Amino acid sequence: MPKILIVGGGYAGFYTAWKLEKWLRPGEAEVTVVDPLPYMTYQPFLPEVAAGSIEPRHAIVPLRRHLKKTAIVAAKVTGIDHASKTATITPNIGEPYEFAYDQIVVTAGSVSRTFPIPGVADEAIGLKTIEEAVAIRDRILTNMDKAAGLPAGPERDRLLTVVVVGGGFAGIEIFAELRSFVSGLLKQYPEIKFEDTHFHLIEAMGRIMPEVSLPTSLWVIKNLAERGAEIHLDTQLKSAVGGVIELSTGESFESDTIIWTAGVMASPMLKGTDLPIEERGRLQVRPDLRVGTADEIVADAWGAGDVSAVPDLSGGGVGGFCVPNAQHAVRQGRLMAKNIVAELRGEKLVEYNHKNQGAVAGLGLGVGAFQSGKIAVKGLPAWFMHRGYHGLAMPTWERKYRVIWNWVLNFLLGRDIASLEARVTPRAAFEAFASRPRPAADAPAPAPTEPAPAAKKPAAKRAPAKKAPEKSLPSPEGAPVVVGGDPADTK
Repeated sequence: MPKILIVGGGYAGFYTAWKLEKWLRPGEAEVTVVDPLPYMTYQPFLPEVAAGSIEPRHAIVPLRRHLKKTAIVAAKVTGIDHASKTATITPNIGEPYEFAYDQIVVTAGSVSRTFPIPGVADEAIGLKTIEEAVAIRDRILTNMDKAAGLPAGPERDRLLTVVVVGGGFAGIEIFAELRSFVSGLLKQYPEIKFEDTHFHLIEAMGRIMPEVSLPTSLWVIKNLAERGAEIHLDTQLKSAVGGVIELSTGESFESDTIIWTAGVMASPMLKGTDLPIEERGRLQVRPDLRVGTADEIVADAWGAGDVSAVPDLSGGGVGGFCVPNAQHAVRQGRLMAKNIVAELRGEKLVEYNHKNQGAVAGLGLGVGAFQSGKIAVKGLPAWFMHRGYHGLAMPTWERKYRVIWNWVLNFLLGRDIASLEARVTPRAAFEAFASRPRPAADAPAPAPTEPAPAAKKPAAKRAPAKKAPEKSLPSPEGAPVVVGGDPADTK
């Protein structure tokens, strides 16, 4: 059977494998997905995970559970030699090895794009993975616990200050969700007042959320300002060394929670391939999702999602290409599965052409924003639209049920507010009290050997003396008998 290798198990990779399982005939092809993580992350839910509205495990899709006909390999693809149709696979445990394939699908996704700003690499955290979202939630809760026990002052202010860098959709959503989260926590923390908490969003451009209209973005800024959050437009982050935020405006303050959402870039794994790469580091892909340019096709190679520069035939893309978001990645994955099946069967391929259906953002409990063309919806109706759309867009009914039921329970019972930050060092409590073997005692030094007594000359024979009568002398009962060099070592 032809071997199809899918590099990456994110949106595009998961949907490609999922639909191939549905559309391939038995024995028509063998599909393998390689990803270091055993799950796909539904990234639009990361802000709600960070705000405690969704259980982290409900925002992911386990690959082995839902790809039952696909081979799953927990590893990284660290090299692709398409000329020989071999990929270098580096497993999580073990030595790298070569994997031969007939068709390759590159859906390796993207990573956070940062700039060489002092302190960012050491102090900030991204929002691309479920682990990052959980860490942000635990940091917020842990800092609230710490601040509740401190008097007013710089250290308390530092703990209660949250900074988000980047005013795109991801930045605004995490910013607004955390503002809503902390506001809701205050009733459990009577030691902390609303005005003690500080939220700052830093955006280098003159507006936020370019996916929506200017009036809608201005409404979002006004809404957040009314909720006690400050947005710094036309402002750049100059330094974050030691948690000290220095802005291009000259303003400076300290923060213990710095979240970076200022853009993404294609996965660096493409540097280890012989496939064509464009100037921004993305895989060059044709409208039918085959790798190549308008003039040349790379046979048996496919690409989709954030890692690829897919032409936007609808005319709404930035620079003529599809923007890197879930809406495109999911649809590209489905189409790519159809085209791979068509290629195997010698049928006609279809080009990807999807017009953006709009943008919807959750801005905390009960607040949202929706934009589709000139139609804008704000407030509570948009919040319901946000949850309805993403609840249905979550892959598989099993995951949909978990997420929606999570929302219902939170509405009835409230959100959990316990930090599990100690999970990072789970053995610390055990190690602190675990019994350990005592160190072996030093062996006693050997007693000095005395020289043998010199031989004596035999004494002259004398007449035996008259024996005196013996007397019996009592000895003290229980007198110790010395058995070692130290008089204390007795028995």
